[in-house]
Amino acid sequence: MVGFEPNLAFPDSLQMTTLIDDRRVRARDASPARYFYLHMALACAATAFLGFAPTYWVPLANRTLSASPVIHFHGLLFFTWSLYFALQTWLAASGRVVNHRSLGIAGVSLATAMTIFGFLASVHVMQHSAALGQKEAGIGFSIVPMSGIAFFAVVFVLAIMNTRRPEVHKRLMLLAAVSILDAAIARWFLTLLAPPGPPGPPPVPVTIAPAVVASLLLVVAMVRDWRSEGRVHPVYIYGTLALLAVKVLNWPVSESAAWHAFAGGILALAQ
Repeated sequence: MVGFEPNLAFPDSLQMTTLIDDRRVRARDASPARYFYLHMALACAATAFLGFAPTYWVPLANRTLSASPVIHFHGLLFFTWSLYFALQTWLAASGRVVNHRSLGIAGVSLATAMTIFGFLASVHVMQHSAALGQKEAGIGFSIVPMSGIAFFAVVFVLAIMNTRRPEVHKRLMLLAAVSILDAAIARWFLTLLAPPGPPGPPPVPVTIAPAVVASLLLVVAMVRDWRSEGRVHPVYIYGTLALLAVKVLNWPVSESAAWHAFAGGILALAQ
């Protein structure tokens, strides 16, 4: 650091100080600790890819996958999100904050499309279940994807509202990314642990365990907070509790008459 204040009589000194300050900001932002969120984003992307590999990516590569366009768009958008999140965390970690903020608009558009197609995919699941003669089971299970995309959307909006508070913003973004991983993890549960049975939606209670496994990534983030800052940030504490509460409450809500009337009405409109 050059030890002088900018002198208005010498414009070059002002320019030199600005350049030095920019280098200090970039060096600070590129510190190893800043790469923690990049590593977490890569872990989320790997989880999403490996989770859907046996039921989507491998059959797609083998040309044996039969799925509606809604499901394909849904899968494309959600996987694009994992790549986008990794790119954004890399830009922030490497000090390219201007580029990070410029791509924020793209993130808003992507999250909006994810919310729309997440809802449409939920309706498709109900329609598919009804075609299999499991209409009520499909209506009950629809609470899982609908509450999941609603939670993601709310957390994402909160993250956008807190862009000027980076310590809050980046934790909310990680919470949003983790909140949609239970679907990918559930594919391995279904592939390895589910007994053979008729096609159709799984029971809602079995979706709780994958959500708990996904939340382990948030536990890693909490441990990192504790070790580096001596405390766990409230976003992780309340966010994780809220996420798990939603996943657990899906069970009783899915069996309620109110939910069946609400989701059943949506299904009736879609048919």
